[in-house]
Amino acid sequence: MAKDASVQQAQLDRIAAGKGFIAALDQSGGSTPKALALYGVTGDAFSNDDEMFAEIHKMRTRIITSPSFGKERILGAILFEKTMDGEIDGTPTADFLWNSCGVVPFLKVDKGLADEADGVQMMKPMPELDALLARANTKGIFGTKMRSVVKDANAAGIKAVVAQQFDVGQQIVAAGLVPIIEPEVDINSATKAEAEDILKAEIKAQLDALPEGTKVALKLTIPSQAGLYDDLADHANVVRVVALSGGYTTDDACARLSQNAKMIASFSRALTEGLNVAMSDADYDAALGANISKIYDASL
Repeated sequence: MAKDASVQQAQLDRIAAGKGFIAALDQSGGSTPKALALYGVTGDAFSNDDEMFAEIHKMRTRIITSPSFGKERILGAILFEKTMDGEIDGTPTADFLWNSCGVVPFLKVDKGLADEADGVQMMKPMPELDALLARANTKGIFGTKMRSVVKDANAAGIKAVVAQQFDVGQQIVAAGLVPIIEPEVDINSATKAEAEDILKAEIKAQLDALPEGTKVALKLTIPSQAGLYDDLADHANVVRVVALSGGYTTDDACARLSQNAKMIASFSRALTEGLNVAMSDADYDAALGANISKIYDASL
């Protein structure tokens, strides 16, 4: 059954004004083997996709149930579809996050990236999105996340990426969920700063065109120019601007983020850096807690 309006408002208030960051736990089929390998679970531990996703669910469950993981420092968590469909300690994942941890649940909804054209990678088509959004509502999901990638300062490509993000975003808003719009700029782009200037202008134009009262979040690469996205964070239609770590190390990402007062973190790999399946619970909690502390401090 879908959550009630009071829960929706409490979650919106938490994301909009809470202190902390959003944990990205949404590795999907393409990125899961790499995430597992970094965690110390090699390919011989699973023989098919179901077994692989069972291993990643164990990893996510250990993170979520760690004493270090909770509302004191974490505002929300982005889940992969199979994680949403799974359970933690016998409770559906989204319900466990909110009711046991005080953490707002989001769902990754994109189906991956199309081939590069015009210096960008658009999102692949999502013909089953409406059905997924309906299911997300029944499972207590608050919002969604979807990713595109900008590789070059190509005005036509960036315009197309942002238009697609906001078109799908309005479909998500219509389903009663809050979309996280994520047009990532590749940190290795030779034209990163120029691309970010174009991206900001396109996002601003799309935000200005939204119906009054429409709420979206933005997930953006930490900009080359500190404070670049501050006025987007102040836009009436923006709930929050969050930063992706984009391949930076945890320390580097945190140092860069701390220069952007109106962005908070939404890190994935940086959150799990140094964690290993073989660690004792005490060592694991200490390592995760150290990562969470760094990311939290950089998000203040």
